[in-house]
This record gives sequence, C-alpha cells and structure tokens, in this order.
Amino acid sequence: MARGCRPMDRFTPGPATQRQFRDALGCFATGVTVVTVGDAAGPVGMTANSFASVSLDPPLILWSPACASGRFAAMTGAERFAVHVLGAGEKAIAQRFARSGAAFEGLAMEWAEAGPPLLDEGWIARFLCTRVAVHDAGDHAIVVGRVDEVARREGPPLVFAGGAFGDFSPAE
Repeated sequence: MARGCRPMDRFTPGPATQRQFRDALGCFATGVTVVTVGDAAGPVGMTANSFASVSLDPPLILWSPACASGRFAAMTGAERFAVHVLGAGEKAIAQRFARSGAAFEGLAMEWAEAGPPLLDEGWIARFLCTRVAVHDAGDHAIVVGRVDEVARREGPPLVFAGGAFGDFSPAE
C-alpha cells in the first residue's frame, strides 16, 4: 500500500465520505506549483497541486483555487498569472505560500512589466499565462490560462502524495 493511502471498505454502500474522498485523492501523486499574481495590494502567491495541461493548440493550462481562500479574489480576478512548477527540495517554498500569500520576502524575484511577479528560484518549469476563463466547480474554481511564455530548468519535480512531500526521479 502506498504511503498515506488508507484502506477503505471495498463495498461501502452510498457515496464516499469527505474523508474517504480526500484519502483516495491522496493516493494520486501530483506535482507542486506556486501560482503568482499581481494585485493592487501587492504580489500574491498560492501553493497549488491542482495544475494540469488542457490543450497543446492553443497552449492552455488549468489550476483550481479554493473559494474559501482569502486569496481567491486576487487569484481568479488577475488577467495574468504565473505557474511555477517547484523542483525537488523546494518544500519550504511550497509551505511558505500554502500559509501566506505574501510569502515573497527574502525570495529572489523577477518583476515582469504589466505581469505577475515571477519567482527567480526553486522552479523547474514556469508558465506565464493570460486568463481565458474561470468556471465554478463546487468549493473551488477552475482557472484556465493561455500560456504566453514558458521556461524550463533541469531537475526532478517536488511531488505531493498521501499528505507528504517527496521527489521523483524517473527510472532509466
């Protein structure tokens, strides 16, 4: 059994409980990102593992902020945003932005003109996007962005599964 995946009754009648649902989702390893936007009050960032590709032509991605987050309005209202895919060993950056949207202090930054703040460290892929749609999705929203610029660095990704951070190195 994978670390963090709890056994469930195989034939549980009725819909899954929220805990069962969360535990089952924890069995699916995801990459870890930090999404950044510019806001009238300053830069805002949020850790998210709800990132996925949507389309190659045109190049589209999506991510899903929680409606209950104090950063929700900034994240869904920004015309431009950046998604930084974190590299292995960057758990501290992920945790900073999970706790606070103003976790930029002490980080090396790039400031794009008329765009979101860009982390200059800790990432292995970065997508600079223009928002094309926001969809209601239960207790989250789905933000779809057109990728305007992409950058990549070598290294393994930071991974989240079963409530824990780790890394992944492909087998050869």
